[in-house]
Amino acid sequence: MIRRPKVKSQRMQPHRHNSRHKKHSDLQIKRRLALEYLVHKGAALKRCQLHITGIVQGVGFRPFVYRYALEFQLTGTVLNNAKGVTMELQGTEENLTQFITTLNTTPPPLARIDNITQILLPILLSETTFEITKSDSHEDDDPSSPMGAQVAVSADKSTCQDCLNDMHNPDDRHFGYAFTNCTNCGPRYTIINALPYDRHSTAMADFDMCPECAKAYQNPLDRRYHAQPVSCPVCGPRLSLKTPQGEYIIPNTSNVSTPELSTDLAILTAAADRLHQGQILAIKGLGGFHLVCDARNDNAVNTLRLRKQRQAKPLAVMMADITMAQHYVTGTDAEWRVLSSQERPIVLMSSRAEHDLSLAVAPNLNKLGVFLPYTPLHHLLLGLFKGPLVATSANVSGEPIITDCDELIRHLSHVVDAIVDHNRPIINGCDDSVVQVIQPHMDSPAEVQVLRLARGYAPLSFPLEIPLSQSILAVGAQQKNAIALGFGNNVFLSPHIGDLFSVSAEQYFERTLATFARLYHFAPNLIVRDKHPDYAPSRWAEMHSNSNVELSDTSQCLTVQHHHAHVLSVMAVNQYREPVLGFSFDGTGLGDDGSLWGGEVLLTTLDKAQRLAHFEPIALLGGEQAIKQPVRLLLALLFKQMSLDAVLALNLPIISSMSPNTLTNLYKIWQNGSVLKSSSVGRLFDALACALGLIETTLFEGQAGMAVEAAANRADALALDAIKLNLPLNIDQWRSSEMFKQIVELMTEKSLTDNRRDAIARAFLHTLGDAICDYAAQYKHLPTVLCGGVFQNKYLLEYCLSKLSTQGNQVLSSQQIPINDGGIALGQLWYGIHQNQ
Repeated sequence: MIRRPKVKSQRMQPHRHNSRHKKHSDLQIKRRLALEYLVHKGAALKRCQLHITGIVQGVGFRPFVYRYALEFQLTGTVLNNAKGVTMELQGTEENLTQFITTLNTTPPPLARIDNITQILLPILLSETTFEITKSDSHEDDDPSSPMGAQVAVSADKSTCQDCLNDMHNPDDRHFGYAFTNCTNCGPRYTIINALPYDRHSTAMADFDMCPECAKAYQNPLDRRYHAQPVSCPVCGPRLSLKTPQGEYIIPNTSNVSTPELSTDLAILTAAADRLHQGQILAIKGLGGFHLVCDARNDNAVNTLRLRKQRQAKPLAVMMADITMAQHYVTGTDAEWRVLSSQERPIVLMSSRAEHDLSLAVAPNLNKLGVFLPYTPLHHLLLGLFKGPLVATSANVSGEPIITDCDELIRHLSHVVDAIVDHNRPIINGCDDSVVQVIQPHMDSPAEVQVLRLARGYAPLSFPLEIPLSQSILAVGAQQKNAIALGFGNNVFLSPHIGDLFSVSAEQYFERTLATFARLYHFAPNLIVRDKHPDYAPSRWAEMHSNSNVELSDTSQCLTVQHHHAHVLSVMAVNQYREPVLGFSFDGTGLGDDGSLWGGEVLLTTLDKAQRLAHFEPIALLGGEQAIKQPVRLLLALLFKQMSLDAVLALNLPIISSMSPNTLTNLYKIWQNGSVLKSSSVGRLFDALACALGLIETTLFEGQAGMAVEAAANRADALALDAIKLNLPLNIDQWRSSEMFKQIVELMTEKSLTDNRRDAIARAFLHTLGDAICDYAAQYKHLPTVLCGGVFQNKYLLEYCLSKLSTQGNQVLSSQQIPINDGGIALGQLWYGIHQNQ
């Protein structure tokens, strides 16, 4: 939530910059004469310093200032430093006012101004020019300061139209160049090593500019002025085509059959040819490698799944442009806008009934994750291939995206047939963002729900209304991990890190921490973690808060309950501090009573969450096995309502396939009473999908929810008759076992046709939504928060939002914060911020 910039004024002595003398241009001479004329006519001069914080570096801010300083006949200087952008301006009061208004109302497209501080300075009558001066990298560089660096690192942005025009112009020196960029587009976070954002502090440090690039880089009126990654085929990064073992295929002149093409185009032409042949390629992009193959080739897609051991999880597809995408998916106006936005996320959209994509891309689902090219490399490749490409993150299952070719060869050489590499280092890995558009009705406002916060959106930052007295670090959750930082007036949420179940994943977590500590000179006084002591971030927090390794001497560690943090994350992005009614539904999280929670209604304040209601705890027969084999969850629900003999007699395929001995043993485990239990709503989805025959085993997280949502959408599309279910609320518990008894009766009293199955799935979602909305109706005086991974189910969320709106409940938006565990760190941070204030 971004505040309108405030302008503060005070007096101080002028800060003089030692910039080298520059020869006056004709424009500068004219401006000096105009200024002398104004002074001669008696116009009063004014001089001030403006200090600006926000996303103001790497976004063309200084050339923007320069151009408007010329337009408004101002003299002075502008520079970058670790705190943001600082400028000194001198001119008439009217022109200064017009300049500041322009700055506030029409900043550069990629910029975000959080705050403007104005300081009055003495007039310098000798000054006649406006200059952009060298960045100051030492100002207030104190890691112990609670203010830290105040500039916000920009997220990477997709290639702009001007650069695309250059790439496709045979007369332009960037023709066919895979690394074309300017101040309005290109890499930011993934190439930065330190602030201020200058070339020597980026992955471009070792690439010396040719005279043509240097000329553009030094010209304030050129759109490539101080674009740190600026380069061309003469001086910049280059592509290479390699074997899976890392041996060069191209550059190798004997392999280039069309010498008139640039090497980059020759490599991408060869890559496109290999993709047409059904090969699987690893291609290095902005924040890591993709595994890429022809999305229409069944053999290629199935081979990719087999080699990567990814049996069923849907694969993202990159389309050349909107026109191509429209052959494969349908969407609302809002969805097409998000797909083509400069963030270029993967957007979940409805797939067309008829298309030529391999069915193995998204098995048994009616949605596709599609995205458009976001780098020059992708644009060139898709232009040559002329078809849709599977483009999925190159990683070992459950581990972070791979950013280095040597690492790729070590771990995935058996998966790929060739590698498209390049020699610009990826300093900070960053995966693709995943979003969906939420719009309950066509006439209601559309909202982007971020499922994975990464490239294009992250690092995400926003200014606080009240500055912090200490620096705070929140280390996030075990799954979908991200970290959050708070210092001064700033909050930062890192890009998606991932699940922390391996040594390499934990190392990636620590590298991300080190990146933000380095960028922002950050050393926390307080660390906030999840209440679960065995989570990897929890262990890290305890170890570092006790040992004070690389932290300030006064570091402390606080814990916050998982589902409380879910609700707090939505409060945080809205900067909301009053009580809310939170529905926190997910897969699992350690509850305050030591049991596993996941279906909680919480009366939430900044410091506590009162558990008002929850779903009936169900036994996890066999612990983790119950999650992988959801029939165990279904049985636990049925055992609460039926005898063993009645369950044995059920004519359900998933139960009939089990031996009587196995069922009897599971019943004995359930009877024991000491088995682990969970109130998770996510587990109910698993049990339902299993009962309906939509899944047998859980192959990836969220599989059951996707299958149930697809079934409900089919029921709506066919306008099937509604089925009613009852979900009783006994005091403070929803009796989910009673609802499942009804579901089983519906399945067995009549033949379970596909339509009947889909109607039951829809009834389940409607019943959950009705339970949520009926409960919220009792608390209309409080805003409602819907959070946790269950509310990634678009059908359920839109149903709830529609009904809550109709009955007069206010719902707090999650905005760009993931409502899954990717937002937990922000909730933890919001908790820490308000504990000692």
